[in-house]
Amino acid sequence: MREDMAKYRRMSGVRPQSFRDLETPPHWAAYDTALELIGQQEAGLALPRLEEALQGSLAQIESCRAGCEGPEEHQGAGQEEEEGAESQGGLYEAIAGHWIRVLQCRQRCVADTATRPGRGFPVPDLLPSLLRRLHEAHAQVGNLSQAVENVLSVLLFYPEDGVAKEALTQYQAQLEEPRPGLGPRKDIQHFVLRSLGEKRQLYYAMEHLGTSFQDPDPWTPLAFIPEALREKLREDKEKRSWDQEPPPKSKPSSYWKDVLHLEGVTLTQDGQQLNGSERAVLDGLLTPAECGLLLQLARDASGAGARSGYRGRRSPHTPHEHFEGLTVLKAAQLAQAGTVSKPGAVLLLEVSERVRALTEVYFSPERALHLSFTHLVCRSAVEGEQDQRMDLSHPVHADNCILDPDSGECWREPPAYTYRDYSGLLYLNDDFQGGDLFFTQPNALTVTAQVRPRCGRLVAFSSGGENPHGVWAVTRGRRCALALWHTWAPEHREQEWIQAKELLQEPEEEEEDKEEEEEEVLSRDPSPEPPNHKLQRVQDKTGKPLRAREEL
Repeated sequence: MREDMAKYRRMSGVRPQSFRDLETPPHWAAYDTALELIGQQEAGLALPRLEEALQGSLAQIESCRAGCEGPEEHQGAGQEEEEGAESQGGLYEAIAGHWIRVLQCRQRCVADTATRPGRGFPVPDLLPSLLRRLHEAHAQVGNLSQAVENVLSVLLFYPEDGVAKEALTQYQAQLEEPRPGLGPRKDIQHFVLRSLGEKRQLYYAMEHLGTSFQDPDPWTPLAFIPEALREKLREDKEKRSWDQEPPPKSKPSSYWKDVLHLEGVTLTQDGQQLNGSERAVLDGLLTPAECGLLLQLARDASGAGARSGYRGRRSPHTPHEHFEGLTVLKAAQLAQAGTVSKPGAVLLLEVSERVRALTEVYFSPERALHLSFTHLVCRSAVEGEQDQRMDLSHPVHADNCILDPDSGECWREPPAYTYRDYSGLLYLNDDFQGGDLFFTQPNALTVTAQVRPRCGRLVAFSSGGENPHGVWAVTRGRRCALALWHTWAPEHREQEWIQAKELLQEPEEEEEDKEEEEEEVLSRDPSPEPPNHKLQRVQDKTGKPLRAREEL
């Protein structure tokens, strides 16, 4: 549905006002409008929308909490059994069990309010995020007292937030006459104190009554959590902060030139030239002969019916193109069977490692990158179906999160490949029409950079929501490229790549062993018969046996 909406937005004459949203709650609509205005540097216009989003979120939470206090209906079998056990325990146990369920329901209201329609996971820290945007916007328009109120409200959630503390110090220094009684917002104070009181009861029930509670908030102080559970929570928080850590900044051209083992590879465009921070175009990774060998590998595999999962069908992204894919393991298996050339399969393996090494050196020199998936893909235009075509060869997306063009956010949650950290596209040809890669703003509409494929050209970029990208329609010919994804997580290393390497090395090792055996025989016999010689002995006219030349 999102792809269909994107098609309609690209149609001529269609404006944003042409769409009417019947699903998004008011607080989300206000939030999305505020984000759009902030992106346009309109902090003054964004302020009332941010306040509307905050008040709407608080009102939605209150409405949800009210529903928690009503009669319990539609209970599952597990809950009925639990109630049965409680009823057997007596009146006090039944009352405690009911109150615990009310508290659990109330705590879930925050996550329910922070979940967009159609999404499976809430936006983390919705209220603190709104408060951060509010204090920044107030500061931009000169409302320093309101900025102090909102940043103090952020500190209610995260008392040790260094950025918030620094902003508070800056605002207080700029205030000529601080307003008496200036402090956090009363509505946020009430929310935090009430939530902490409920959490204290729920954690007590976990420790002493054996109940369960999944805390929806990452800001809960450790003091409220039983000591036996703190270690697990600490590990979860560390993992979460590590996952959200921004990738290292890309290196300047001077750094690139200093890397000695990259001789022959040139940095054609860096992030600044591509209007992004984590993007690069590198040329010279393949020679024309290598491109030809990989193209022949793709053709041979296609002729053998080895399309990796597509079986000659139309592309999963558009009905106007064919899409063929070949993995490194499938290439190795076909090479072993003699269906495709072994040099092509070996080159595919070597080139993927070459790309990984370059990507690591340029983007992540302090942290090892691993290949997570390697795919040789070809997109071919379907003849007779290209007139007035509006769709894309590959819709705008991000590689490790679900892009939401309406809000400009990218949700790092399944079914996205959340473990992907960097992406790469190594092109093999340019003799086709269309098929350029392009980057967009988070709205998936405004193009910020475009790259034309050519033999040996690599486009590398970080896989997150900072790099939404797509592929223009291939309207004539066949476009082939090697798509690669990299990860920092060793547990997501591509196992098929390792298997393919072992498979391609086995015949080489056998041949080396055979050569060693022959050399050993030659060292024992100065004039041996060629190994496995099946021809009859040849004699001259005198009957003297003839032998092959010893040096040969």
